[in-house]
Amino acid sequence: MKLTKKIILVIFVNFCVQGLFAQEGLPIYSDYLTDNYYLIHPSMAGVANCNKARLTVRQQWMGQENAPSLQTFSVNGRVGDSQSAYGAIVFNDQNGYHSQTGAYLTYAHHLMFSRSTIDLNMLSFGLSAGVIQYKLDETAFFEFDPIIAGIEQSATDFNVDFGFSYHFINFYAHATIKNLLKNEGVNINEQGVAFDNLTNYLFSAGHVFSKYGSDWSFEPSILFSYKDATEESFMDFNIKAYRDFDFGSLYAGLSYRRSFDGAEFTNGNSISSQKLQYITPLLGIEYNNFMFAYTYSYQSNSIVLDNGGYHQLTLGFNFGCRKERYDCQCPSVN
Repeated sequence: MKLTKKIILVIFVNFCVQGLFAQEGLPIYSDYLTDNYYLIHPSMAGVANCNKARLTVRQQWMGQENAPSLQTFSVNGRVGDSQSAYGAIVFNDQNGYHSQTGAYLTYAHHLMFSRSTIDLNMLSFGLSAGVIQYKLDETAFFEFDPIIAGIEQSATDFNVDFGFSYHFINFYAHATIKNLLKNEGVNINEQGVAFDNLTNYLFSAGHVFSKYGSDWSFEPSILFSYKDATEESFMDFNIKAYRDFDFGSLYAGLSYRRSFDGAEFTNGNSISSQKLQYITPLLGIEYNNFMFAYTYSYQSNSIVLDNGGYHQLTLGFNFGCRKERYDCQCPSVN
């Protein structure tokens, strides 16, 4: 009985807090810290001096069959020298018998309030529209319940994300509403379970500190997420350090994710509670127009499904770079 309760808790903590619904769209992990804020904030499309292409591959619970995995590819950049920008994201998210494949297109607009491009004072708006196909593969299920069809079921959903970003010299802030539309609901099973409110509110902010003439800079930041339907929320506390070189830069960081929701479970004769906690170190390098980053997330809870951790690789390429650079320590822009 105790083992059964532990298994139930693990399932609840890992899936409820990371994304209770299989139909939530692109999952929010720590990949945005690897020079990839556009993945979660559409207003970051084209904000940098270079157009950017990013490929990420994430694998959870190494060695476990049907463990969660995620692949994303994104590209974004300015439309010539205008204030308009574009972006596109495609992703594939596999979680056991559930999977979702989606694509987003983004339009962003950037308003400059500074006297010139040297002084960074910019307000950005972004709108993404996406189509997501959800699948439930029941072909490997045992035929023990008449509600199981034993086939691969699928459904398609459309939704939009909207957000804004503000950059002022070394400071930045982002706010995004994901899954803004309340659809009729996605139903891929015969139990009639459907969700019509997948709205997720995101807020992030940070500041880059550096001494004049130093090759080192430090960037503390936070991210807050709140899901409207389930009232789930979590916060990331991040710190990154950058070292500039002639060929590019090297950075390292640490992220701590803490959920404000959890579960109670029986521990002997007492009742204990547990909230999701992640510790994620990351390391990245930018060499000329190429970048490579690696992150490893470790779940620090006492009861976990697997101690194998979560591995993620990010590959990037910058192209179409403009000569003008802002006079600031702002890695996501410069």
